[in-house]
Amino acid sequence: MGAPSQMRIAIVGGGLVGALAACYLGRRGYRVDVYERRPDPRVQDAERGRSINLALSERGLDALRRIDLVDTVMAPALPMHGRMIHDASGNMEFQSYSASGDRAINSIGRGALNETLLTAAEETPGVTLHFGVRTTAYGLPTNSLALQRGDDFEVITPDIVIASDGFGSVVRQSLEEAGRISVTTEPETTGYKELTIPARDGEFALDPDALHIWPRGASMMIALPNPDRSFTCTLFWPGEDFAALRTPEQILEHFSRVYPDAVPLMPTLVDDFQHNPVGPLATLHVDPWQADGKVALIGDSAHAILPFFGQGANCGFEDVVELDRCLDQSGDDWGIALPLYQQRRQPNGEAIAFLAKENFIEMRDKVASPTFRAMKRLEHALERALPGVYSSRYEMVSFTTIPYAEVIERDRRQRGTVLAAAVGVGAAALGTTLGLLTRASRRGR
Repeated sequence: MGAPSQMRIAIVGGGLVGALAACYLGRRGYRVDVYERRPDPRVQDAERGRSINLALSERGLDALRRIDLVDTVMAPALPMHGRMIHDASGNMEFQSYSASGDRAINSIGRGALNETLLTAAEETPGVTLHFGVRTTAYGLPTNSLALQRGDDFEVITPDIVIASDGFGSVVRQSLEEAGRISVTTEPETTGYKELTIPARDGEFALDPDALHIWPRGASMMIALPNPDRSFTCTLFWPGEDFAALRTPEQILEHFSRVYPDAVPLMPTLVDDFQHNPVGPLATLHVDPWQADGKVALIGDSAHAILPFFGQGANCGFEDVVELDRCLDQSGDDWGIALPLYQQRRQPNGEAIAFLAKENFIEMRDKVASPTFRAMKRLEHALERALPGVYSSRYEMVSFTTIPYAEVIERDRRQRGTVLAAAVGVGAAALGTTLGLLTRASRRGR
C-alpha cells in the first residue's frame, strides 16, 4: 500500500468511536472521509430520550490523552467516586468505587462528547465530515461503498473502510450476507427508558459525587449528574413492565411505591415516561472483525454490549488505540495491521461483554445485600493491604488498561482467596489469606 498521504480512508459512522478514529487516522497523515447518516448534531438537537449518559473511565481517558483531548473533554465532566444505593424505603448508602476513595468514574453526556470529538476531527488536517449521507451497501473485493444523500446516489472505492456504524451496521450486514463473517445477536428482555431529575433551586437534587442506583431485583433505575445540575435517570426494566403502565395514575402509583424518594424530585415524570421511547438492549458477537485487510469493524459495529459496566464507549475508544498501535507496529501496512487488530481485540470484546452482563446482575440484585457489602469491604481491605498485588474486578476494569480478558483471569485467581478470607475468622486467618494471595499473584505474573 502507498504512503498514508496517498491513501483514502472511509469511516462509516460519525458517532463517538468514528469521530475519534478520524482524529487518530488524520494525525497519521491519511485522507479521511467520515460518512454519517444523521444531520450534524452540533446544529440539530439530539433525539429525545436517547442519550444514556456515559461513565468515562481510564480506558477512554487514555485514548483521549494520546491526542491531547482529555482536558477539553473533561471540562464539563462530573466525577463520581462511588454508588449511592437507594432502598425501597428511601434510605441511602454510599459505596466507594475504590479502597482509597479517591478514584472516580466521570459522568458526561453522550451528545456533548460526540460534538467535541466531531469538532476535533473536523479541525484535523485531511479529515472531511459528511452529514446526511446514508451508507446503503458495502462490497468486496472492490471495497465499494454505496452512498445516498437525499435523492443522489454514489459509489466510492476507498482504500480502507472502517465501519463504526453501530449496532445496526450496514457494513457488517453486507459482510454477513456475503458469508464473510458470522454474527450472533443475544437480545435482552430488559429495555431502557430515560427520565429526568431537574435542578432544585439551581442546585443538584441528589449528591452529584455518586452514581445513584435504585436496585429492585429484576429491574433498577440509575441516575447520573449533568453539568446543568440535573440528573439523567435511566430505567432498566423488563419490557412488559413498561407496557403495564399506561395512565398517569398508574405511573405515579408505581413510582411512589417502588422509588418513593425519587418521585418528589421528578416533576416531569409522567410526561417523560409517556413520551420517551423504550430502547432495546442486546449483546453482539461477531467473528471475524475484519476482511482481506481492507475493511474493519470497530466499536458497537463489532461488539455492542450491555451498558452495565459503563464500558461501551471506553471499549470502543480502546479499539481505536489498538488499531493505531497495530498500524505503528506494521509500518502502516493494513494487510498486517487489520488481522493483528482482530487478533488482539476480539477476545477482549468478548470478555467485556461477559463482564457487562455480570455487572448488571450485581447492580440489580446484589448491591443492597449485606453479604455483598461485606465482600466489598473485604476487597477494599485486601487492596489496601496488598497494593499492586490485589485489585478488584471493578478496579481493573474501570481504573486500569489491563486487557479485559486478563481481568477475568486475574479476578478468577483472586476470588478463591477472597472467599477463604470471608469464611475465615480472626487476624490469623486473614494474615494467612494475605500470604496465600501474595504467592498466588506472583505465580500468575
